[in-house]
Amino acid sequence: MTTPRTPLEIDGNSLTLEAIREVALRQRRVSLSEEAVTRIDAAREVVEEILRTGQVAYGVNTGFGNLAEVRIDDDALERLQLNLLRSHAVGVGAPLSIEESRALLLLRANVLAKGVSGIRRSTVEALLALLEADVIPVVPSKGSVGASGDLAPLAHLALVLVGEGEAHFEGERLPGDEALARAGLEPVTLAAKEGLCLVNGTQAMAAVGTLTLLRAEGLAEAADESGAMTVEALLGSHKPFREEVQAIRPHPGQAAVAAHLRELLAGSQIVESHHDCDRVQDAYSLRCMPQVHGAARDALAFVRRTLEIEVNSGTDNPLVFVGSDDPIVSGGNFHGQYLAQALDLLAIAVSEIGAISERRIEQIVNPSLSHLPAFLAPNPGLDSGMMMAQVTAAALVAENKVLAHPASVDSIPSSAGREDHVSMGMTAALKAREIVENTRGVLAIELLCAAQALDLRSPLKPGGGVARVHALIRAEVPTLTEDRALGKDIAKIDALLRERLI
Repeated sequence: MTTPRTPLEIDGNSLTLEAIREVALRQRRVSLSEEAVTRIDAAREVVEEILRTGQVAYGVNTGFGNLAEVRIDDDALERLQLNLLRSHAVGVGAPLSIEESRALLLLRANVLAKGVSGIRRSTVEALLALLEADVIPVVPSKGSVGASGDLAPLAHLALVLVGEGEAHFEGERLPGDEALARAGLEPVTLAAKEGLCLVNGTQAMAAVGTLTLLRAEGLAEAADESGAMTVEALLGSHKPFREEVQAIRPHPGQAAVAAHLRELLAGSQIVESHHDCDRVQDAYSLRCMPQVHGAARDALAFVRRTLEIEVNSGTDNPLVFVGSDDPIVSGGNFHGQYLAQALDLLAIAVSEIGAISERRIEQIVNPSLSHLPAFLAPNPGLDSGMMMAQVTAAALVAENKVLAHPASVDSIPSSAGREDHVSMGMTAALKAREIVENTRGVLAIELLCAAQALDLRSPLKPGGGVARVHALIRAEVPTLTEDRALGKDIAKIDALLRERLI
């Protein structure tokens, strides 16, 4: 997909998950809408009025967290904002990908565009200038408990804005001030409340979660394709996918998967070849695909709805309500429980897609189940064929089982007990991301094995949709005629899946 020519206007209310992908992966340009500019300016005026009149308001002229009761002198407010970023930039571990960090920049700008944060318009525009210049902050992936939002990741993001931290620019990882200078950008001097405006919110878990969901949705489609190939390869029945079977258990995902399978299998010569066979029922991993894949699809639909709300939500603290008699409100919108639970569900759903795929792989390579040459080997005994590919799939599925344990049921209090219940939403996002990566590998192995098995059914032709997928695989990976290192074959099919997904 080419980069859209029209810049994306953000207003804090209408950002789509697909638009996030365009900005994160395809460098679509971003600007503030006129409505957003008006709201941002109005909310900032509320903050300026508090400063002019000497009122005390959390986050404007107080300390943070358990230090909220400490009043800060006016002449120290700029230093307070910088200290906030420095003290909260405590992330560790591998950094987020550049795509995830681009999504993070966009999501933080979008929440500020709602006009409930009290930040200056110029500071929001400086965030967008980083995107425009492709100065992408280096954001360590670990260190957020997802309660006062993703404090550590967002602090690392914001440090680049003030000329500190690190950033990716023109293929290099540079100190923040050097990256800004090379891009022709000036560091920002933060005004009162702006440090807090930049670090409070759920945008890190939402950024990772959004890109993970989009990949997972593609995997759900690919799982139907790999499963349909396996049905043909194993001379499986098409009857369990009939429309009337689904109609009496009308879950939307189940119906959608069965319809997709019918489309993939239509026109099959293979199914006609065993029309009068004596097999009564197939294994669950074949005939229950609508039920298992469908449950995953419905789970992903729930995750999508949650993310669509979250990426357009005001998750700052305190919030600024223009026109209210009490305009500065400390709430809890930064708490990540909604995303934590949703992303835990994503992890479970995709883990099950991988688990049932691995069972289909076993059906293909096990000669007592497939009635094909053992492990699909050209010369069983001399050749081991696909024996170890199933072992790799089993290893990935086993890892997924561990990772699928929900993060959202855990909580470790922080900030001297002020933040006494946390979501672990970023942990949920990172685990879900890993499960999606593992499951793509499992599906790549199933596609590799099913393609080999279909070759053994030649000259009978599978359904038209299956034949199309088989041709795509064979354009990259030849039929196995003697043992070779299959890791490269799996990687090529994995790449096909990755290109399709994102």
